[in-house]
Parts: sequence; structure tokens; C-alpha cells
Amino acid sequence: MVLAAGAGRRLRPYTDTLPKALVPVREETTILDIALANLAAVDLRDVVVVVGYAAGAVEERRAELEQRYGVRLTLVHNDKAEIWNNAYSFWLARDHIADGVLMVNGDTVHPVSVEETLLANRGPDVLLAVDTEKQLAEEEMKVQVSDDGALTRITKLMDPATAYGEYIGATLIEPTAVPRLADALRTTFERDPDLYYEDGYQEMVDRGDRIDVAPIPAGTPWVEVDNHEDLALAREIACRY
Repeated sequence: MVLAAGAGRRLRPYTDTLPKALVPVREETTILDIALANLAAVDLRDVVVVVGYAAGAVEERRAELEQRYGVRLTLVHNDKAEIWNNAYSFWLARDHIADGVLMVNGDTVHPVSVEETLLANRGPDVLLAVDTEKQLAEEEMKVQVSDDGALTRITKLMDPATAYGEYIGATLIEPTAVPRLADALRTTFERDPDLYYEDGYQEMVDRGDRIDVAPIPAGTPWVEVDNHEDLALAREIACRY
């Protein structure tokens, strides 16, 4: 699954008519192209894409993307994408992920080694890909873990010095966890529609669920594309794979 409903206002003028996921990072290759190529490379070919802002641009490219990457795309429309945050986007896909899902954010450029890391460590109900090397600041989605590797806290609102690492926007979720996650996401956006889906993960932890983390390989080049500086880095990274 790819969460690709965001508007990406800090990436204008690219996002005047395109969702963030369709911003090009290498010639005609977009962030969504890289996400689909990674999923296809690990033989995950039934892909749900949650769309919202400028959804028609994804719909127009749907057949081309399916043919290029050998995937079958199911588009889930979020009609509140421009006013609510992504906890709601994730929840909207709940009926399409009953058999489990590998979810990636539609604004992250990373190599397929991230997906491979999650699948190689398959077993926990919910497994988050985490960068334990990056120097952290305020903007990053930071995590803390227990001595046995279980997530205890996930939020941007954390002293970077106390963080174990950064969640990089990729999660492997087993079928048994999907109903609990869906309920936690609903509780989260009903409490505040501006909350992130990661706040849904925190809701699960607060309820007593265990969420595990998988550190990505050392030196993995990746970036979350929020602004033009990030986009420049994404274009540099995308040329490596």
C-alpha cells in the first residue's frame, strides 16, 4: 500500500496540479514510480494506493503504471485529504488490507533494501522500519523503544537526544493486527482529524499492543520529500538505484 493523498504544498509549483507522490525525482520517474518498483521487486503486486489531492493525475497514469511495474492498482479515494491528516487515509484502506500489508509513505524515496529488511524480519504483528543512524531534529518522526526492542513512543514531539531513531515511513502489518490497527486509527482521527497515522500506532501501544522495529541497513540512502531541499536530495539519491 502507498499513502499518496497529500497535497505537498511546500513543493509548489510541482504540486499545483500533481499530488506529492507524482513529483518527478529522475527524468520521468516519480516518487510513486519508485515505491511501485520496490514493491514489485519483492513480488508484492496487488497495491492499494490511497489518493486524495489531485487524484485524477494518478487515475490518468494508472494503466501505464500497472503495465510498467506488473502490478494491479486499487485506488482508494480520500475526500478529506486536504483538510484531515493521514490517520484517516490509512483507516480508509482497512477493508483492502485484511490479508496484511506492507505500507509505504508516498513521499519517501528509499531503496528496495527497506522492503527487504521488513520482509526478512517478518514475524511481529506490526514492524516499523527505523533509521538508527540519522542525526535527528524537530521535524523527524522519532521513536523510543524498550530494552527488548518494542516501540514505547512515536512522535515528532520528542527530544531528539532521547530517540532511538527515526521511523522512515514503511511498515509491515500482519493480518492479525489489521482489526486492532483499524480501531486505533479510528479512535485517533475521531479524537483529532489532524493527527498522523503514527499516532494510531501510539494508540495501539498505549492499549497494550506490541509494535516492533527493524533497523534499516547502515548507510541506506533515503529521504522524506517535504520541500524543495528534500527534493534535491531525493533526485541525488534516486540516481543511485
